[in-house]
Amino acid sequence: MDEVSRGARAVVVCPDIRGAKHDLDAASRLEEACGLALAIGIEVAEAIVVSVRDVKPGTLFGSGQVEIIATKCEVEQAELVIIDGALSPIQQRNLEEKLKRKVIDRTGLILEIFGERAATAEGRLQVELAHLDYQQSRLVRSWTHLERQRGGFGFLGGPGETQIEADRRMIRQRMARLRKELDQVRRTRALHRERRGRAPWPVIALVGYTNAGKSTLFNRMTGAEVMAEDLLFATLDPTMRAIRLPGVEKAILSDTVGFISDLPTQLVAAFRATLEEVTAADVIVHVRDISSPVSDAQKAQVLEVLAELGVMEAAEGDHAIPLVEAWNKCDLLDHEQAEELSAVAAGDENIVPISALTGKGIDALILRLDGLLTAGAKLYEVVLSASDGQKLAWLHAHGQIISETDAGVGNTGPLRAIQVRLSPKEYGRFESL
Repeated sequence: MDEVSRGARAVVVCPDIRGAKHDLDAASRLEEACGLALAIGIEVAEAIVVSVRDVKPGTLFGSGQVEIIATKCEVEQAELVIIDGALSPIQQRNLEEKLKRKVIDRTGLILEIFGERAATAEGRLQVELAHLDYQQSRLVRSWTHLERQRGGFGFLGGPGETQIEADRRMIRQRMARLRKELDQVRRTRALHRERRGRAPWPVIALVGYTNAGKSTLFNRMTGAEVMAEDLLFATLDPTMRAIRLPGVEKAILSDTVGFISDLPTQLVAAFRATLEEVTAADVIVHVRDISSPVSDAQKAQVLEVLAELGVMEAAEGDHAIPLVEAWNKCDLLDHEQAEELSAVAAGDENIVPISALTGKGIDALILRLDGLLTAGAKLYEVVLSASDGQKLAWLHAHGQIISETDAGVGNTGPLRAIQVRLSPKEYGRFESL
């Protein structure tokens, strides 16, 4: 974002288009748009919902509505207008001309946040690719100063058009290079994930709407110091840490990017790529901001994306990934609301009310995760060479040893017969050793 936008005063406008379908109501969408602006350091001077009966192809809003927005900008001395919706390049240019101010839409705003927060190589590549995709349709705005130079014979473009075409070609070439680099990064990550799959440790993935408190919970459970602020998209890149559970010596906890409604199409691929880790999880913890009035709508958004990723359905010959709901921010509820939610949670073992900030309910969540990871454990009898210290240690660390006796002598020396209780998945991991 350029210097005029950072720290700028802005008027945030949420167009409420008649007949358009949204999971959140206009007031909630406006509040979310203000949160996005604050996340990139913009001062929100005024926030309004504008009802749009008929979408105007040139400006989105009617002329009277444009005048109202212009007046708000004058009164509030705002140099930036944020439209919480997708603008076409023509609409964006026309609004800038009429309002005499810089105008950005929801896509541009989210791209700026992703650009600032992406920390890994892949995150930065994905965001740059999305930026270029967004920019190439808006190049005509960048080169308006050259339009006066058009000459030729009517069928040949002048220097201005040539410059636009040269720029578009450069963008296409850069996008092709980025896609190649991304393919390489994805292959590398797939190998890492495959290696983790062969490792003996189960994976717990935290998912949830942006600002639900995933990173605070992650920090609480791991003792890490991942950025956790009251901001939308405080965390963008997946972070992993090892944790201990009562019946599991080591599990991997993964913090993922927050979900959001109406994600810009340019960022859908980047968003899905960061969520690929979820598909390899043994348990998913859906962290919900239960104090939010739109918590149910946010839950629907998260489940929709998880369904698209295929993690909500059982794969052939496999089981669906167990899902636990961590109802976070319970400390923000009044007594009556807290009692009501506790009664609902009491009837469902996969709902755990917590406060990641105060630590309330975290022990109950850990016990539930432990129960899911050790569920379905069976008794297995294993005969090993007494000198095979690695496998013996693995069984002691990951299973419940019932008995251990001598089993004679084999080709490699003395043998040990071990009766051990393991989950079928853990036994599969043991065999892969």
